[in-house]
Amino acid sequence: MADDQEDDPPGGGFAEARGGPTVLRILVGAQLRRLREASGITRETAAYTIRGSEAKMSRIESGRVGFKPRDVADLLSMYGLAEGSARDLLLNLAEQANEPGWWHHYNDTMPDWFSTYVGLEQAATIIRTYEAQYVPGLLQTEAYANAVVNMGETVRPGEVGKRVELRMHRQQLLHMPEPPDYWAVIDEAVLLRKLGGRQVMREQLDHILEAGRRQHVTVQVVPFDRSDVAAVGGPFTLLRFAEPDLPDIVYLEQLNSALYLNRDVEVKSYLQIMNRLAAGALTPQRSTELITSARDAL
Repeated sequence: MADDQEDDPPGGGFAEARGGPTVLRILVGAQLRRLREASGITRETAAYTIRGSEAKMSRIESGRVGFKPRDVADLLSMYGLAEGSARDLLLNLAEQANEPGWWHHYNDTMPDWFSTYVGLEQAATIIRTYEAQYVPGLLQTEAYANAVVNMGETVRPGEVGKRVELRMHRQQLLHMPEPPDYWAVIDEAVLLRKLGGRQVMREQLDHILEAGRRQHVTVQVVPFDRSDVAAVGGPFTLLRFAEPDLPDIVYLEQLNSALYLNRDVEVKSYLQIMNRLAAGALTPQRSTELITSARDAL
């Protein structure tokens, strides 16, 4: 069994190039789970080997926590990988997964639950988002983002500038040599809510129009006369990855927390909603016309 696994190293170049520590944790955790299941070992037995609980093993295998080198080494030995290149690679990836991503610099103003999202966003190859109140974060101007962040009741004094800086840094994702396909569906109300004043909003709408000209960015608007299409609840984001070990993820942000859904039935449900929104929204060309009209009216 160990010899077969030597030919199938986990992770690959994609994780190292784009994924960052969040994705590496998921990849290593998934590989550890596969090795455990292939060895016929229960999660409870594996947990006992690393002096932990079954809940700890669940967090390790789902990539929700970092790795202790000793734990990974003990698990690999238990699963039959006592030596060889596959073991060395997994240990190396586990070590890389403990290194902070660029967003670690913002940890003092960013909750842990959002840090996970930033890491996943950086690795996604397709990002589809629906927003009913604000311009999506990846399309916001700095002035607009400043107005949005200032509205937050939980923002402490002195945090606004750093949160806006984080949002601007995230947007570099859309300017990479191989950027993800980004598809945003927004409600018409987003265009008319004058956050930051008329000038800020005018510049924001110009920014959306400019972004929509890029080949990998699609923006659609759900007009008021199709309100039945938009009646889907709150905003959400669908993330898809090139790495087969990473399932599609639905991100639902709440006031002080977030939900990450990856069960097939949950993802399929939100995918259907997103497809219905896109089908019911204006085409990209007609959306551009509506955004232009809203900008000219300011």
